[in-house]
Amino acid sequence: MDKVYIVYWSMTGNTEAMAQAVADGVADAGKEAVLRRVDEIGAAELSEQPAFALGCPAMGDEVLEEGDFEPFISDLESFLKGKKVGLFGSYGWGDGQWMRDWAERMEKAGAEVLGGEGVICNDAPDDSAKADCQELGKTLAAL
Repeated sequence: MDKVYIVYWSMTGNTEAMAQAVADGVADAGKEAVLRRVDEIGAAELSEQPAFALGCPAMGDEVLEEGDFEPFISDLESFLKGKKVGLFGSYGWGDGQWMRDWAERMEKAGAEVLGGEGVICNDAPDDSAKADCQELGKTLAAL
């Protein structure tokens, strides 16, 4: 796998910064990172990819963003079986339940969620969260 896709949605820039850190990890591992906002790519474009990263912050009552990201994920679920998926995102309240729900949803669709629950951070990613995102990128690049 020479390219690693990183698809994300971000309102405040926090999840976008995390996506960039994942991309940096992919590049550090010697692969090409394909960084796309969710409105720039269709779910079908990931159908042939064995592994990729998805990023979305917690919205509303700890759910995925409903206008663009939720429809994308619904489309994606039909071909997740056997895929390896890295999840990441930020939150401003709660305890990260949206990520646990999202990881469970991906696993029920047949994907292997890398790193268990994914990478989360409260508000803007600090150095530790960025390092975790870079590690996720390196893991994806090694597959």
